Amino acid sequence: MFKLKDNDIILFQGDSITDGNRGRNEDLNHIHGHGYQYILASEMYADNFDKDIEVINRGISGNRIIDLLSRWDEDCLTLKPTVLSILVGINDLNYNFHHNPDADPSEYGRIYRTLLDKVLAVNPDVTLIIMEPFFGVSEDKPFNDYMSANIASYAEEAKKVAEEYNAVFVPLQDVFDEEAKRTDVFKLLWDGVHPTTGGHQLLVKRWKECVLDKLNNR
Repeated sequence: MFKLKDNDIILFQGDSITDGNRGRNEDLNHIHGHGYQYILASEMYADNFDKDIEVINRGISGNRIIDLLSRWDEDCLTLKPTVLSILVGINDLNYNFHHNPDADPSEYGRIYRTLLDKVLAVNPDVTLIIMEPFFGVSEDKPFNDYMSANIASYAEEAKKVAEEYNAVFVPLQDVFDEEAKRTDVFKLLWDGVHPTTGGHQLLVKRWKECVLDKLNNR
């Protein structure tokens, strides 16, 4: 159960996995999109009807970490989140595969730190959550081979940033790897990148395992 604070603002940031085809207007049927962030938002609201909270989704499909930086003022700082959850990195690798296969993940880490520095300057008490970028299996062999060989370095960079900034780190690669031992991986990540409905529930379960105590005991 989520025991949030009155006036909490929970912001989910990232790419298409977080975007979830979210609405871009005030229609509350679609405002959170579909996926892990919608499931978590549903639970947060249902558990805290007695409090004034807001859950916001600002994921945008196709975004790399540099894209988050370009819209950070509007889509993060002005929203004044008290809880910030970020999942980003897979599009950085996708871009590298097509344009710069020798790219160093240190640039990803550098920009990540800039994002966190900016939000901490506005609210030093914000609860930070960094979700690990992950990958399954793609039927496109060159893409599959590249992603499989490089995803760990980006995941490690995200973990390093989380440790430096005292953020909650949510490991996810092992969740899908373990479940794939028992079932078809395409039942979890239908194209290697995007979770199925069941795959999103795996994200929810791990997110709560890592984050719930921290949120409830602030």
